[in-house]
Amino acid sequence: MKSDNIEEIVKLDGTDKKILKIINKDARTPYRQISRDLDISVGTVHNRIDKLVKTEVIKKFTSIMNHEKLGYNLTTIIGVKLKNGQLDSWENSKYSPNIIGIYEVTGEYDALLITKFRDTHELDAFIKDLLKEPGIYKTCTQMVLNIIKEDLGSAEML
Repeated sequence: MKSDNIEEIVKLDGTDKKILKIINKDARTPYRQISRDLDISVGTVHNRIDKLVKTEVIKKFTSIMNHEKLGYNLTTIIGVKLKNGQLDSWENSKYSPNIIGIYEVTGEYDALLITKFRDTHELDAFIKDLLKEPGIYKTCTQMVLNIIKEDLGSAEML
């Protein structure tokens, strides 16, 4: 019997992996170009990508923004200790615009938030607001000095 929390693993063949790598580099790559690069028909490309979307291997097609070009030069990792140990849904909360990742974790903190801010004043206001929340016990903020790798859409692991 399978647990409800465990995703079903989708088996990918070599063609699926090659298609994913191509569209991961540029999601706007025309099917015709992919078909030429892989020496398969356009219909096969279409069907394979359809299958990858239906099985949720591809969650969505999106742009990856350069946050620094938009003025978000400060990246932080915020450890959050919760009073009840339960992380409520924050996806649509007032904090959501600055949070690019929320992870429930093991260890000293219950969750880690990956955030982007324009400056320390924005960060300061965010932390002060966060600490007013009834379920938040404590936070620990680390400012990122240099981003070595940041690629949440990476297909390199295939």
